[in-house]
Order: sequence, then structure tokens, then C-alpha cells
Amino acid sequence: MDFMYNEVQEMLKDSIKRFVEKEVSPHVDEWEERMEFPIEVMKKLGENGFLGIPYPEEYNGQGLGYQEYIIVLEEIARASASLAIAVAVNGLPQLIIDKFGNEEQKRKYLPKLSTAEITGGFALTEPDYGSDAKSIKTFAERRGDRYIINGTKRFISQAGVADLYILLARTQNTGSSHDITAFIITKDMKGITFGKKERKMGLNATATREIYLEDVDVPVENVVGKEGYGFKIAMMALDSGRITIAATAIGIAEAAKDCALRYAVTRRQFGKPIVEFQGVSFPLADMETKINAARLLTQRAAFLRDRGLPYSKEAAMAKLFATDIAMEVTTNAVQVMGGNGYMKDYPVERYMREAKVMQIVEGTNQIQKLVISRHMVREISRTL
Repeated sequence: MDFMYNEVQEMLKDSIKRFVEKEVSPHVDEWEERMEFPIEVMKKLGENGFLGIPYPEEYNGQGLGYQEYIIVLEEIARASASLAIAVAVNGLPQLIIDKFGNEEQKRKYLPKLSTAEITGGFALTEPDYGSDAKSIKTFAERRGDRYIINGTKRFISQAGVADLYILLARTQNTGSSHDITAFIITKDMKGITFGKKERKMGLNATATREIYLEDVDVPVENVVGKEGYGFKIAMMALDSGRITIAATAIGIAEAAKDCALRYAVTRRQFGKPIVEFQGVSFPLADMETKINAARLLTQRAAFLRDRGLPYSKEAAMAKLFATDIAMEVTTNAVQVMGGNGYMKDYPVERYMREAKVMQIVEGTNQIQKLVISRHMVREISRTL
């Protein structure tokens, strides 16, 4: 593993940084205040190739990997976590269709998702089932060459905004995870409606709604993979998604640390900059150290994924550590800035609110510890 960016990665980092400075940073506060998703900026990201980085060139992708993908997500998240989450969520149907879809599905959807001609979402969570994903109740009844789907999905990012969703539903009722199937659904299908836009602590420029499905008629050709394969698809997607959430959390933490550092260098108390006091400089040193450690964990998970090696444990560790660090860093950034940090005149209070949800999405951090410990037990069992 090389700790230095190669030429392609350096160019990519410079390109997305310039894009963010021009198209994102000046508008973030307005988007958040108005709870308005910047769909036109999403389309520009697609037009510039930033949405198709780890996907094949034949489907309008860049043919690169997750090591490059997380560079882009981190830079976007430094300005707008809402937009970074939207990009990561759009990547889940891309990932699932690319890995498990048939050729017709790939040609029909992947080029449009990569260019943001259409945008995507992922519908797994339900009102009564979040961490216990294998117990979902949304049901798809097979009727000849169709499925009729009924149920409710909750806390779905980009619901009502995205055009296409990978939806998980039961196709049998034995209680097994093998009962679950993945479907491609589109928001214009009859019987699909969306709930109110949820009022959240943060990420207000990204819509979060319920999806209601009432006798939604889905053709059998919209099954991804095969019937009963959905739970495996979902878990694989979450493994990859944890890498993207880790990268997003690192971007938030970097932004908070930079804001606190600039403030500490310019703010004077007792006749000198407050950064000269250990009570300020030591927390800043901890921020820098822990952010870099989180980035290395995330890069390692991406490195393994790009080489087709097992990465589930590493993705869970990256997500766990990076999101916990983001919460710690943003909290300490507010503390370094004192009363000013609590004011909306500075962005650190927003970073702190945005960091919190990173510990919850793509599997809570308690679930990450469960994933990690189970891998540890399996690994040691092989030696006993």
C-alpha cells in the first residue's frame, strides 16, 4: 500500500477541490437553511465524472477504485456533508447493479446514474426494523411475471428526490434471511408515495422521508441477482457504504479542525493567540493525529476492496473509528472556539450536528463492534 497519492489521484483531488470551491462552498448555508437539495450541482458532479469513479468506463464510469472515490467524498464533505451523503447514496444502486445486475439492467441504469441523468437511493430500513434488517416486513408477492409489493420504508435518504431505488422486500415468509429479494423500483411507479420531509439535527439539504408502497406492480426483470439473494446483496452494499461514510466523516472532521485552528491562531486572550495555550493546542494536536489515523484505516479498507480481498472487518473498523473521531473532533472544535463555536455565525456547530448521524447510518457503531468482534472470533477459531 502506497501512502502517497499517485498522479491520477492528485489530479482528481485538485479537480474536485476546485469544483467544491466554486459550486458548493458558497451555497451550503443557503441549502441547509432552506432544506433544499442542490440537484443541479449533483448533475454537474455527474457531468464532470465524479459520480462514476469506481464503475466501468463502458457505463460512463471512470474505471478507477474506492481509493479514488473516497478522495472525492472527503473533499465534498468538507464543504457539504449533505451533498457527500447524496453522492454516497447514489453509489449504492450503482454498486449493486454493477455487481449483481444483468447486462440489460447495467446498460439501462448505470450510464444514467453515473452522469446524474437519474439519481438513486437505497430502501432497506423500516419503521420497526433498522439494525435487525433480516426481519423486514415489506412483502413482494409473485404473480406470474410480476411482483406486487406492499410495505413501508423509513429514514430513506433522497426519498422523493431520487428517481430509482434498490428496495429490499420479503418474497417468502419463513423468517429466513434467504426470503429477502432486491428490486429496482422507480418513483413514478403507481402505488409509490412519499412521506413528509423529516426535520433533522443536520444534513437538512438531503431529503429523508418514508416510502409507502401500496400494490406496487414490479416486473420480474427488475429483480437484481435472483430471488432470495437480497440480504446478501444488502450486506455487501453496506460493507462498501461504510467506507464512504468513513470518508464523509473524515471530511467533516477536517473542516471542523481547520476552522478551530484558524480561530485559535487569530483569537487573542491574555495578550497572545489562544493556540499558545496547551488547553487549546493539545486538543488541536489530538484532532490532527486522530483524523490521520481514521484516514489510514479508511484507505486500507478501500485498498483491500479495490484488490478483491476481504474487507468487511476493515470497513467496519474504518466506519466505527472515523465517525467516532468526527464526533469527538467537532465537539472539541466547538469547545476551542468557546461561545463563538456555539453560534451559527461559524460552521462548527453544523459540523457537530452532522457528525452525530455518521455514527448511526450504514449500521450503528454498536453494530460495527458486533461485526468486528464476530470476524475476530472466526479468525481465532481457525487457529484453535
